[in-house]
Amino acid sequence: MMQQQRLRPTEGASVAVGDTTMESGDWRAQLQADIRERIVNKLLDTVKKHYPFPGHEGQQELTKIAERIEEEIYSVATTQSDYLRKISLKMLIMVNTLHNPM
Repeated sequence: MMQQQRLRPTEGASVAVGDTTMESGDWRAQLQADIRERIVNKLLDTVKKHYPFPGHEGQQELTKIAERIEEEIYSVATTQSDYLRKISLKMLIMVNTLHNPM
């Protein structure tokens, strides 16, 4: 599972307080942490299928890779649509690269 610190919105994003949301215009504030976690799990499934690492340490390494990919895309995406598009593209590239090696 993703570490809680990875699920926090970036600085400047809105913060939910009770029923009120203080907004600063950052799309990341609208993205719920469970969505990010599901995306990391999908990335992890894709990575596991194509980069099998045996043992507990291998699984931990694959989880770190999936989290790192998600975090990098999350930090550079300009909108939620851009974020989802970049995630989808990354997964497609991973699958195609492995099915069609150079």
